[in-house]
Amino acid sequence: MSTYSLAIHGGAGTILRSEMTEDQEASHRRALLQALAAGEQVLAAGGSALTAVETAVKSLEDCEYFNAGRGSVFTHDGRNEMDASIMCGATLNAGAVAMVEGVKNPISLSRMVMERSDHVFLCGPGAQEFARDLEVPILEPDYFFSDFRYQQLEEARAKNRVQLDHSDKFGTVGAVALDLQGNLAAATSTGGLTNKRYGRVGDSSVIGAGTYANNATCAVSCTGYGEYFLRGVVAYDVSCLMEYQGLSLAEAADRVINHKQAAMGGDGGLIAVDQKGQIALPFNSEGMYRGWVRKGGKAGVAIYRS
Repeated sequence: MSTYSLAIHGGAGTILRSEMTEDQEASHRRALLQALAAGEQVLAAGGSALTAVETAVKSLEDCEYFNAGRGSVFTHDGRNEMDASIMCGATLNAGAVAMVEGVKNPISLSRMVMERSDHVFLCGPGAQEFARDLEVPILEPDYFFSDFRYQQLEEARAKNRVQLDHSDKFGTVGAVALDLQGNLAAATSTGGLTNKRYGRVGDSSVIGAGTYANNATCAVSCTGYGEYFLRGVVAYDVSCLMEYQGLSLAEAADRVINHKQAAMGGDGGLIAVDQKGQIALPFNSEGMYRGWVRKGGKAGVAIYRS
């Protein structure tokens, strides 16, 4: 019997009950449920996993609570540089952008790279030119500005350090889905690190590191300290363990996050779904904003470890 599944994340890290007010927690939960509902509506209507993950991630990018799209953090020189990627498990086609500015939904620009160019990965000025050629609206900096994010930048500048999102949270959003046709897809988007310099790019826009989807195995979206997830090729590693060692989704995801990444010192987590609609949501940090829903089931969201 055909089924569908959808999982999302809004970042992982040191997310503690003691550091969140009731209103903050309720707001984050509502935002996660809203993104789940948007993505599930696509799947329930028979839409593609690719459109479902794009739709869910767009909802998270439009929310100021998460470090992606509108909620993106500031670079050292006070700009918002955003990275994103998307992958189709049926075709293994993928699209990604890095260091884009003024684009409301970088995840949609990533899909345009996949479907309307001969390339996989565009960055910086080239990605901006591509967006202009496709007449993607470029928003004014005011859309992305918030006093909270700018205060983070000021604090990081004063300490002369690059820092994670608030509460040491790895600021990334993502979605993975299985559709009624049996196809998988994954998408990831981020605003990067506060006070970052030198054109630094993490794992979120790198196919195989932060995002991967293959109908033969699984779809994966990661959130963590990008440098470690890049070196661990984390998203593809989960798929490889399933394909070459015959591990289940849960076994593969657990090994990568709680053993291999933990041994390297890589904090964070991932969301994943397989061909049967099974969902894995492992993380080795204190918390991870996450949500999930399956056909015929009730949507669930969680933030803390327990």
